[in-house]
Amino acid sequence: DNFYFGRTLDYERSFGESITVTPRNFALNFGDIGIMDKHYAIIGMAHISQNYPLYYDAMNEKGLCIAGLNFVGNAHYQEKTQYKDNIAVYELIPWLLGQCASVSEVKDKLKKINITSRPFSDSLPVAELHWLIADKTEAITLESTKDDIFVYDNPVGVLTNNPPFPQQLFGLNNYMHLSPKPPENHFSKSLNLSPYSRGMGALGLPGDLSSPSRFVRAAFCKLNSVSGKSENADLSQFFHILETVSQIRGCCDVGNEDYEITQYTSCCDAQNGIYYYTTYQNRQISGVNMHRENLNGNSLISYPLITQEQIYMQN
Repeated sequence: DNFYFGRTLDYERSFGESITVTPRNFALNFGDIGIMDKHYAIIGMAHISQNYPLYYDAMNEKGLCIAGLNFVGNAHYQEKTQYKDNIAVYELIPWLLGQCASVSEVKDKLKKINITSRPFSDSLPVAELHWLIADKTEAITLESTKDDIFVYDNPVGVLTNNPPFPQQLFGLNNYMHLSPKPPENHFSKSLNLSPYSRGMGALGLPGDLSSPSRFVRAAFCKLNSVSGKSENADLSQFFHILETVSQIRGCCDVGNEDYEITQYTSCCDAQNGIYYYTTYQNRQISGVNMHRENLNGNSLISYPLITQEQIYMQN
């Protein structure tokens, strides 16, 4: 009955990310529009560079959540312009989470936004991203392309890398026959076909590692998920859903003897302000509660990821 939000971050290497809390009085410098020195507190996964939180995904104290996902080949940003809020790609998450308490407020802010290609530094190239933004009542997808900036209602609450979101959503039409129940014979009335084992629900669900297939898989599992009756059951169920799209070392070869893996899996408990996560080599769920920190402070708070397996021996 709570609202949870999370993602898998799949890449061949880590960038030294950590669980990062940005308290209300930490000065957020937005290069083209000035400094936001008072804002909502934020917690999420970030790479900290030059004392600036470069968030991959995060939530604020009001329960608004955002994740940036790769959108290579389709993302396109603009040059600085007058009469709009010029926000660089890396500034988008803190800019929205710092001042918006809901998706409805985000939609208002996005009416005047201009997402620019200004890089954070010469050593960090501009990421090609699109974004999933959600609160407890609704979800949207934000995409900046050569044609325009688009804000789409997201009825499934799921996003993967490519293709653009309208095509991802349209692709579900190819799988409307899927059901969690055992299959029935629609092939031919003249053939005596029947299920031959248990566990044949969702027969035909795509199992490959492509983004379109993972979108279908995550959407089907999320929309058919039945959770237990406790917070721990919810949390466990959430991670089980994301396990269906995890990348296993060796199965996704990106060249030069590198393999894409799920660096981390996150789960934001937006109601209680807790950021949970697992890493590729540590399947134990770890968590950081933002409300146990001084949210009125003015300095970043960072927790390194626990990356070594935590095994509980029973004898």
